[in-house]
Amino acid sequence: MPATQPLPLSTPNRNLVRLTIVRGITWTGFLAAIIFGVEVLGFELEVTAVISVILVMALINLATWWRLGRHRDVTDGEYLLHLLADVGGLTLLFYFTGGASNPFITYYLVPVTIAAATLPWRCAWIIAATSMLGYSALLAFYHPVPQLGGGHGSSGELNLHVLGMWLNFALSAGLVTFFIYRMAHALRRREQALSRTREAALRNEQVIAVATQAAGTAHELGTPLSTMAVLLSEMREEAEADDHPRLQQDIELLRQQVDTCKSRLQQLVESADRRRMGKPQITDAEVWLGGVVQRWLVLRPDVSHQMSVAEHRSRPMLAVDTTLEQALINLLNNAADANPDDIAVSLDWDDDEVIVDIRDHGPGVALSIADQLGETFVSTKSKGMGIGLFLTHATINRFGGGVSLYNHPEGGTLTEVVLPRAAGTE
Repeated sequence: MPATQPLPLSTPNRNLVRLTIVRGITWTGFLAAIIFGVEVLGFELEVTAVISVILVMALINLATWWRLGRHRDVTDGEYLLHLLADVGGLTLLFYFTGGASNPFITYYLVPVTIAAATLPWRCAWIIAATSMLGYSALLAFYHPVPQLGGGHGSSGELNLHVLGMWLNFALSAGLVTFFIYRMAHALRRREQALSRTREAALRNEQVIAVATQAAGTAHELGTPLSTMAVLLSEMREEAEADDHPRLQQDIELLRQQVDTCKSRLQQLVESADRRRMGKPQITDAEVWLGGVVQRWLVLRPDVSHQMSVAEHRSRPMLAVDTTLEQALINLLNNAADANPDDIAVSLDWDDDEVIVDIRDHGPGVALSIADQLGETFVSTKSKGMGIGLFLTHATINRFGGGVSLYNHPEGGTLTEVVLPRAAGTE
């Protein structure tokens, strides 16, 4: 049996791995510097207290490595706690090694920079403020180290050099937090925009491929349908000559079906031309949804449903066309295929969005394919190809909306369609 491959780390998890490595290198360097200072330079330190702080940080690092092996996502709050632990460890170490006179005091900028580059705005400023508070406290409270010159002059006033270092740190921490956060935030937004653009391009390529195939198929079907119509006409004449009423009825039914297929293909071409030339129509969402549901019921007379509309003072307006109607009918058909009984359709809206929920009582969506639905040709049906759901997602995305499928806590699937609310006369 092959060994289980480790799950790929998310970005916060990778950041925590990097922080753990940095912490290990940093505190190993601090330990080496302490040993060198005590043994070679003769520093007068509280060795037991200093070593205890280093051991505590080592235990935190070991616990972090163990936690990273649990394959659980790292949240911003957890990452913030790790950086606060680093700031606390640095403050304790500097307290026992000369306070603000310690030449490594500016290492406070490392957790400040990491927070600015990886955490949200509020968390970054929490780390900056905590570091500033620790630095300020070390100006007054510390164990002096004579070899470092102390932090006060002979008159008990603050050494101007140490005060200048404090002011420099305050300025540096503020600038680093502000500008590094802004640059990192801009880079993250750019990466997200590029990712969305790539996904949209891939989806459009698939839509174009499906549309091209559909157009070619529609063109190719015209010839065999015409041939079938001619043959059926000849067969009907022969049946009339031989006086076979039942055979005549069957042939007439087949001829009607062929004519229906030809008519639908012609409507498909004409509809495509109209959509290419026309613009979406602004209409009342409640009226439009009611009409879509009524047309769907004509196609699916076997279903039972209930429709509810939220009560608001304003009226929801939508930009719609026939493709959006077909997309919603596809979703309604999926719900009916899962379980035709008691399908619930609800309409709600706020200042910016219109939300259509479709609830069925079927078996639900398998978790193994839930994230792929609508992105590739993946179907929830045993014999489905997934093209309908893919085109539905593409159509709704083209209108600036989105589709989400959830397993309802009480069973079945909840399909949520979110569309941007259009400006119009209410």
